[in-house]
Amino acid sequence: MQVKSRAALGQLSDMDIRLLRVFKSVAECGGMAAAELELNIGVSTVSRHIKDLETRLGLTLCRRGRGGFALSAEGAQIYAETLRLLAGVDAFRSRVDEIHQRMGGELHIAVFDKTASNPQAQIGLAIARFAERAPDVSLHLHVAALNTIERGVLDGQFQVGVIPGHRSSDTLVYEELFTETMFLYCGAHHLLFPDGQAVPEPTDWDALRAYDFAGLGYHSPNMGISQQVHLVRKATGYDQESIATLILSGKFLGFLPDHYADGFVRTGQMRAVKPALFRYGCSFFSIVRASPQPSRVSRAFQDCLLAAHRGLGVGAG
Repeated sequence: MQVKSRAALGQLSDMDIRLLRVFKSVAECGGMAAAELELNIGVSTVSRHIKDLETRLGLTLCRRGRGGFALSAEGAQIYAETLRLLAGVDAFRSRVDEIHQRMGGELHIAVFDKTASNPQAQIGLAIARFAERAPDVSLHLHVAALNTIERGVLDGQFQVGVIPGHRSSDTLVYEELFTETMFLYCGAHHLLFPDGQAVPEPTDWDALRAYDFAGLGYHSPNMGISQQVHLVRKATGYDQESIATLILSGKFLGFLPDHYADGFVRTGQMRAVKPALFRYGCSFFSIVRASPQPSRVSRAFQDCLLAAHRGLGVGAG
């Protein structure tokens, strides 16, 4: 049997880093044509770069054909390693900028979804202050699930995260920012929607278990409350939008932030079920890695976050 030969990568060059950045964009955009706008280069050039990287690594990174674009098993592994490598490169550049007492490079921030409509959240104000304070920093804002944000901050993919508090880790530093209230909602086609006219509203958490419940499928305050009161999850969502869609089906009850659900309530698409009882509150925190120490740029954004949420001015830093 002939063994497929593989190229020895040897030392990484600047060209390798550039090729890996192209590969990262292609993987995240879901194809070469989709990455064209992101990279501002032609599809043929993107394709050539990916082919050069595959030759350099001696691996097939992606499949292109009638079935569409997909990373190969080896490509998925290289993508994960690329994220770690590029996070390390960006961290090195940030350290160099610190030595020169300037703030440049990139800052990746990840925020839990549906925070923009919360009147207590002042993330936009924090970004405005940071943009004035560090105009040379390229800002990247991501929206992701809670566990994705935690993992991304730990592995360096994100420098700062904003998440609802649900557990604490010694590897992260937490600063409380704002709160929100979660109510239990039903859709317009649910038995409970006519406000007790079709069937009586449940009067306690035990009675609530007679109805199908939709909850988030990862460790979170949403999962915590459902486990605490023994609600059996009959449908699973992985962000607030998916929970809202399940509620709108009329088949499931689910918790949503009041500020996000308000638009659906005002248009008669859902209502809160016994809001004085079926509710819980949660606090949101900013998170950064405990070690190594966050970069000067990350600390500056943290300062802006805290100042915006505590009504303070921001120092020169």
